[in-house]
Amino acid sequence: MSESILVINCGSSSLKFAVLSDEGQSILLEGIADRLGVGNSTVTFKKDGNKESIHLADGSHKSAVAEIKKWLSQRPTILDSLTGIGHRVVHGGETFSKSVLIDQSVIDGIAECANFAPLHSPAHIIGMNAAIELFPGIPQVAVFDTAFHQTLSQEQYLYPIPMELYRQHHFRKYGFHGTSYRYISRRLAELHPKSLEQGVLVAHLGNGASTCSIHKGKSSDTSMGITPLEGLMMGTRCGSLDPSLLTFIAQAQGISSEEALDILNQKSGLLGISELSNDCRTLEEAMALGNKQAKLALDMFAIRTAKYLVSTATTLNSIDHLVFTGGIGENSSYIRAAICQQLKAFNIHIDSDKNSLRGATMSIESKKSQTKVWIIPTNEELMIALDTINLIRQ
Repeated sequence: MSESILVINCGSSSLKFAVLSDEGQSILLEGIADRLGVGNSTVTFKKDGNKESIHLADGSHKSAVAEIKKWLSQRPTILDSLTGIGHRVVHGGETFSKSVLIDQSVIDGIAECANFAPLHSPAHIIGMNAAIELFPGIPQVAVFDTAFHQTLSQEQYLYPIPMELYRQHHFRKYGFHGTSYRYISRRLAELHPKSLEQGVLVAHLGNGASTCSIHKGKSSDTSMGITPLEGLMMGTRCGSLDPSLLTFIAQAQGISSEEALDILNQKSGLLGISELSNDCRTLEEAMALGNKQAKLALDMFAIRTAKYLVSTATTLNSIDHLVFTGGIGENSSYIRAAICQQLKAFNIHIDSDKNSLRGATMSIESKKSQTKVWIIPTNEELMIALDTINLIRQ
């Protein structure tokens, strides 16, 4: 069996994983550990179309990694092929501008900027320490969501607040989904080599959603900020709004600012407006049955995405390519059509027949569109595997 890479993505209450071989092109195993830390935790393995779920007694991130090691130990052919482990890390602050081999200084650096991602960073560190303990001698790599956006200019990443706050506390825009955007830039260059010299806009649309402008293969602006709350309306996040609203909500509801912030993070967005679901598929089904709030939520999502696409495009010389990716971007013909309808002033138009297709990489612009419009499924796991392979070989 060829060399393989274990990719680990520790979230606040979940852990996604996959084993990739053949330079990241083949998936030997994938799975997820759910409800970590909240009870009734399970880890599910998927291989060759078959699924197997196992109960996790203590429901910790470490026990999930231990169960993965146990499963692999029962399949020594896969275990023995592992040459590296790649970890997705949400926030690297200003410390990390690229993927790095993990040592104690890297773990300490992630811990130092954990205040920017308090739900995710501790989980990342637990996952790393567990993997180092359970897979001794196997090199491990950290791949940062924020790294791709370290090419933003000061004019783009600074907030218009006292500079002392930036100098002392590093309060600034960081951006996220960077691993996805890096993959899209690379994949688009394979499909259309001239894109590396052209203006590219990308909408990564899922439960978390953001936009990014890419100039000569580098991020020039993005919608998310110091945390993933800034920018687009999302599944449960409100996106950008008047910051005074945080105080108004706290005072009106008689709650703390932290509790008000939780409303903006967990109870807003598609869920808050529809009062039904944060899942785009559920809302589209409800809209088809006449649910006006579901339609309102979807249309608000599309309008705000279009606004941020135009906003980030101000860093480009031209809009030559618009790419939709992420779970919603790849699968929702309604959302893509609604977004492009808002961009008609920029001569962006799609072909309705092409737009109705699903599950493939394709261009969907109409003949009158001055911008090429693409659907490109993202592959963050591949980028993590490739970064891991390259760093190990170096």
